[in-house]
Amino acid sequence: MSEAKEIMLPIEGMTCAACAARIEKNVAKLPGVKEVNVNLASERARVVLDSDTPWSEVVSKIEKTGYSVPVREVDLHITGMTCAACAARIEKVVGRLEAVKSVHVNLASEKARVSYVPGVIDEADIIQAVEKAGYGAILASEAAETEEKERKLRAYHRDLAKFGFSVLMTVPLVVQMFVMLVGGRPFLPNWLSWLLATPVQFYVGWRFYKGAYHALRGGAANMDVLVALGTSVAYVYSTVLTLLGRSDVYFDSSATVVTLIFMGKLLEARAKAKSSAAIESLAKLGAKVAHVLREGVETDVAVEELRVGDLVRVRPGEKVPTDGVVVEGTTSVDESFLTGESMPVSKHLGDEVVGASINQTSAFVMRVTKVGRDTALAQVIRLVDQAQGSKAPVQRLADKISGIFVPVVLGAALVTLLVWGMLGHWSHGLLAAIAVLVIACPCSLGLATPTAIMVGTGLGAESGILVKGGEHLELAHRVNTVVFDKTGTLTTGKPVVTDVWSADGVEQDDVLKVAAALEAQSEHPLGRAVVAYAKEHGVEIPSASEVQSVPGYGIRGMVKGARTRVGNRTWFVDANVTIPDDVLAAFESAGKTAVLVAQDERLLGAIAIADTLKSDVQGTVKELQTMGIEVWMITGDGARTAEAIAKLAGITNVMAGVLPAEKAAKVESLRHAGRVVAMVGDGINDAPALAAADIGIAMGTGTDVALEVADIVLMHGQTHGVVDALRLSKATMRKIRQNLFWAFFYNVLGIPLAALGVLSPIIAGAAMAFSSVSVVSNSLLLRRLQIGKEVHAA
Repeated sequence: MSEAKEIMLPIEGMTCAACAARIEKNVAKLPGVKEVNVNLASERARVVLDSDTPWSEVVSKIEKTGYSVPVREVDLHITGMTCAACAARIEKVVGRLEAVKSVHVNLASEKARVSYVPGVIDEADIIQAVEKAGYGAILASEAAETEEKERKLRAYHRDLAKFGFSVLMTVPLVVQMFVMLVGGRPFLPNWLSWLLATPVQFYVGWRFYKGAYHALRGGAANMDVLVALGTSVAYVYSTVLTLLGRSDVYFDSSATVVTLIFMGKLLEARAKAKSSAAIESLAKLGAKVAHVLREGVETDVAVEELRVGDLVRVRPGEKVPTDGVVVEGTTSVDESFLTGESMPVSKHLGDEVVGASINQTSAFVMRVTKVGRDTALAQVIRLVDQAQGSKAPVQRLADKISGIFVPVVLGAALVTLLVWGMLGHWSHGLLAAIAVLVIACPCSLGLATPTAIMVGTGLGAESGILVKGGEHLELAHRVNTVVFDKTGTLTTGKPVVTDVWSADGVEQDDVLKVAAALEAQSEHPLGRAVVAYAKEHGVEIPSASEVQSVPGYGIRGMVKGARTRVGNRTWFVDANVTIPDDVLAAFESAGKTAVLVAQDERLLGAIAIADTLKSDVQGTVKELQTMGIEVWMITGDGARTAEAIAKLAGITNVMAGVLPAEKAAKVESLRHAGRVVAMVGDGINDAPALAAADIGIAMGTGTDVALEVADIVLMHGQTHGVVDALRLSKATMRKIRQNLFWAFFYNVLGIPLAALGVLSPIIAGAAMAFSSVSVVSNSLLLRRLQIGKEVHAA
């Protein structure tokens, strides 16, 4: 009889006891399930089942019943990784755990993100799996970030001291080597060379032995195996020759290789720290203290102690402590950290303010609306962190090669030794084999993509461009078609009434009264413009009943006992209402939107509404076209209005009269035509179209933008951000290609030269160290990219 096991699954979607009972009933029917209890209050299910019954069947049954078992994500700090093979090994080991949905290990940031089904396994099981693979892992909680940074700094200083000792021991050996190269005689006795080389080999080089042991124990080979094997062969061979009284020893080779590679790891660690500097700089932006007003008394408290609803005074020159709404005073704030825009933003009563922005002119009082992880700054940090930990598809090839690289190199080194040996040159063959082992390191392959992604996403965040992951950054460089929504994206989103036309026998005020009565109950920007205009002109707005919005057409209801409708031309044509074509043509040719008003199928009049283009639209369109990108505009406006606005913007491709529900289909049609499409919208109303595009770009203020909708979020409302995002993608992909090219080229060229004996182990060690450092340094050059300015250069 099989042994029973117990799992505790979280469940989402339950609303009452009947839901819990239904889940219990359906899960209990599964073969192998001994007991099931669903707790509605804790929203968890306790299931006892046979050990050979898959947990996935239980999850599947719960989901088929109409509920969901959420997947949880955990971030871990990984220690002990030295190259891409290590990262691949951890991914493989953790990926084998049951209930693990996905695992991504980032060698550059030394982090792992694991998605798993809680209740089947927990965080401790994941950490244990990482440790069994020979590495260290701790939860990357917010509290541990500072401690982790201090730990890395202490380790770096220890390694720096160790490197200094290694140089001290190695210098005499290197000096002797150069003396011999110019025809001089060795001045160090073999026993002294052995004394100098031994601590370098086993004290300084211990990290390579330790890494090699854990890798081999885990059933894989990595860079440490190559270094440890190559230097050990040179050291042991030289020790044997010393005992035999021979003079041709290679202690200089083993010690110098260890020292050079150790130096390379130090430089790499320093460069990697710079590549992740974006998150650190963002985390430092927040205020530390807030002036809270409680019962009229101002008290200073730590920002962490703020609660939603607190009233806080912010003085000139201070940072806004958290997200909130202005309830007293007016001022200007600098939000450049979030939006990338340097111009101050005016704030008045009821306006939202963002934590970490800087109050510039006057003191004001705000009411706290968001704290902690819910603030805009926290969301930005979370998005950047997720993006930096993600993998771009281009990395798959490098990962695949890294996984088989070390065994191939070991084979190449063995063949090198045997071939030279058969030619009667065993000593020369040994050095050539060591050079092959030392020069062939998969580190540069593993660092090529993640370091560029980290720098690129970090640079974007500093300029108000949030890229949700490496895959989006990679795909964006292939975009050849950009589709802009009109309202709020190309235009300011603040339409105003410019003209009112009334039919014969109807007063203009009557047209406004009827239209404003319905639009007063609408949230549509055009409706708000009508109501605002009516109020400005002192028009008394009557009440309306049975008000109903008709998406894509307008609004209808009862006003003063008459059936009333306010909407676009298409709706009125369908209702057989006679419309004044000449009046509408005049409005639409001027780029204005015409709204018709009718009661009991009798036309009362028309209202013209204009929404001005944003100041940078023409420049953005021109730049995109210069980049070879086709630009489209999509709008619900009629053809005449759309064409007039598109002409002003410099756009030749227009999709007019498109209902909100049809936008996604229009985007899909462009994709089916073979285009790689980026859709640009406000991130909320255009959600289906954003999702349908290859790349969805949401524009917003950074506080009310729907971050979860799009692949790329522009934290400001300027269209030039689209150009910057695409340029950033192209520059990042250029760096990735450069990195991968040099990583492959270096190994393709270096291994044959080492096998032929052209490169000595010392030169091979220096080249290996240089390869990893050069890849990371090349990625850091991305920071020279000028975003949001006239000049763009990688």
